[in-house]
Amino acid sequence: MRNKLFNGQEAPDFELADLNGRQIRLSNFREKKVVVLAFLRGFL
Repeated sequence: MRNKLFNGQEAPDFELADLNGRQIRLSNFREKKVVVLAFLRGFL
């Protein structure tokens, strides 16, 4: 089982491709913006 994050705890860094295929790291936004992640399981 993976470690849980709690309110106020720093998320681990990771990298994903954006809609244009560019690699984006979570750490690029640290201390600059609010980041909201949404993992969609499918569309209705």
